[in-house]
Amino acid sequence: MTLICDGRGPNPLRGFQVDRAAITFVGEDLQRPECILAEQDGTLWSADARGGVVRIAPDGSQQVITQHSEDHFDLAGDAARSLLYGTLPNGLAFARNGDLLISNFGTDRLEIMTRAGETRVLVDTIGGKPLGKVNFVLRDSRDRIWVTISTMVNPWSDATRLGLADGYICLLDDTGFRVVADGFAFTNEIRLDAREEWLYVAETTGKRVSRLRVQPDGSLTDREVFGPADLGTGVIDGIAFDAYGNLWATMIMADRLIAITPDGEVLELLDDGNPEGTAAFETEFASGATVSFDTMLKCGGSLAPWMASVTFGGPDLSTVYLGSLRGNRIPAFRSPVAGLPMVHW
Repeated sequence: MTLICDGRGPNPLRGFQVDRAAITFVGEDLQRPECILAEQDGTLWSADARGGVVRIAPDGSQQVITQHSEDHFDLAGDAARSLLYGTLPNGLAFARNGDLLISNFGTDRLEIMTRAGETRVLVDTIGGKPLGKVNFVLRDSRDRIWVTISTMVNPWSDATRLGLADGYICLLDDTGFRVVADGFAFTNEIRLDAREEWLYVAETTGKRVSRLRVQPDGSLTDREVFGPADLGTGVIDGIAFDAYGNLWATMIMADRLIAITPDGEVLELLDDGNPEGTAAFETEFASGATVSFDTMLKCGGSLAPWMASVTFGGPDLSTVYLGSLRGNRIPAFRSPVAGLPMVHW
């Protein structure tokens, strides 16, 4: 099922390709900058495997903010231990008061951290049971908090296969914390459209985006696939809307950046993958077997290795930042269309 773009004029992404020569980089010595938040003054906040975030000021200076800094992240020494275990701050969102909501993919809990680094756990169980792999967090205009759980499988790499759909979505609001939808193929990032009428869900091992209609009480109905049922090489990770209504998406393991137009067409904006590594991943994934971690390690490009997220920022919301799992800096480039302002903007 697709949305029809009506009366918006020509899509500014048609014919657009990211110019590699125009890409700049922000930050240095970052650890697993999976998710990035942008503020109006130019400040960036990047998730960091030391147990918190890195604040990157408009002048480029940066500060690691954690309650207890951890040093388990060492891609050169032990990539598996670094990417699969220990604290792994993943999705980020701003609470209404400016604190940082952190979905911790390593500790399997939703945390909240002040800008000084004081951290406490918001949620780590549901119905008396562990949450599973807490992936992403999103706050809406009503101050409700949406949380994705990718899988109950640990380590998460064992869930990188066809046929597993144990992911779900939770909602934290005035009535408590509850499951509002389940049966997703590795639930990853979620986004609301401009009117907050539909919630869009990146289903990583489903290679697709699904969407559900948001009811006034937060329940989700009318689930359907948005755009193609198969988005091509790689598996979908991060998503973000632009102001025109295009849904940008990163295809991790192929390191592709694509956009799904309002009428459901896929536009390829950047391909930075390793063709041999991507081909090996696709073959193993298509077999139905769990893709080995060694195969995954052969994937990834040079700009944002294991490209994981896309964020709009800058004073006009027309600068795009790419997050990654194996990079140590953040690529940035100009977009021909501004991003859809997030609730904190």
